[in-house]
Amino acid sequence: MLPIRDDIPASRFPAATLGIIVINGLVFLHELKLGPRLDDLLLSFAIIPARYTVPDVAARFNLPQQIFAFLSSMFLHGGWLHLIGNMWTLWIFGDNVEDRLGRARYLALYLASGVAAALLHIYTNAGSLVPTIGASGAIAGVMGAYFRFYPYARVETLVPPFFFGPVFELPAVLFLGWWFLLQFFNGAMSLGARGQGFSGIAWWAHVGGFLFGFVICLFARGTRARPYIVDKN
Repeated sequence: MLPIRDDIPASRFPAATLGIIVINGLVFLHELKLGPRLDDLLLSFAIIPARYTVPDVAARFNLPQQIFAFLSSMFLHGGWLHLIGNMWTLWIFGDNVEDRLGRARYLALYLASGVAAALLHIYTNAGSLVPTIGASGAIAGVMGAYFRFYPYARVETLVPPFFFGPVFELPAVLFLGWWFLLQFFNGAMSLGARGQGFSGIAWWAHVGGFLFGFVICLFARGTRARPYIVDKN
């Protein structure tokens, strides 16, 4: 399912969300300039589970390198579609979560969700030498927070194979709930098949990020809980 927009207007400009999008875009442009040197970048700054689970591989990296990869991997992408899909989803759901939490706590949630996503990915893919990159785990945390705060919002959605219409208006609890179930069941299938991310998608990173964002926001205090006006235009 492809989200187009939701019906909740933000009360202020989503500066943090836009900043994340700009940084991801600039990093991707840098990736494009590297050419064949990109592999070296991925070895240093992507999440590679074997770096944390295989002692002989882990010995090649110092502690700051191991920690920094959790952050740097969130800002790397494998292609234009990967980047645009992630940033579009963040733009749709991130502005309202930023509005609710405030910019500082929103950024903390985003980064912590990315770390939680990476940890679950490492656990479920121990020994894998495949570099894992992308903001989807962190964005999944934002989606989990949105699921917590705005379950009855409406999300305009294109449903394959109807890419050119009609547009379906789905409650967020259905859209995000179905998305999460897809990640979970595909992740379970990947464990049963080969356990190394057989499709090239980090399903368990999505699951980990979403659950982290949802659970953390269950206990969020002092959020800007405000009524919202449904935009029907």
